Amino acid sequence: MSKIITKVKKIQITLMFLGLMSLTACNESESNQDEVESVDKKSAIETELSVKHIDTADVLITKHKIWKNNKLFKEIVKTDTIPSLGDTLQIVEDEAGDEHQAKVKKDYEFYITVQ
Repeated sequence: MSKIITKVKKIQITLMFLGLMSLTACNESESNQDEVESVDKKSAIETELSVKHIDTADVLITKHKIWKNNKLFKEIVKTDTIPSLGDTLQIVEDEAGDEHQAKVKKDYEFYITVQ
């Protein structure tokens, strides 16, 4: 069993032909050396998780692409409404390069177990 702990908004996991890819914990300040640049489409399940912020709630989006013999066999997209974590104050930079405080939606952390 591989455990993957990550703090990024978006994560992509690929289960490859000969076994499971094992990713280490990472955060936004580290470079993601284990990031997959291409998928072995002979036999893989490509999974993408993301959270979209809406007014008073968040939407968890789960996408699966099932690859077999270099062809996309099936794509499954599932959405679920989940509670918002609220706002936090952060320093942001505008288009002119000026920094100021702004309310930003808090993000969920993803904890994924692959068996």
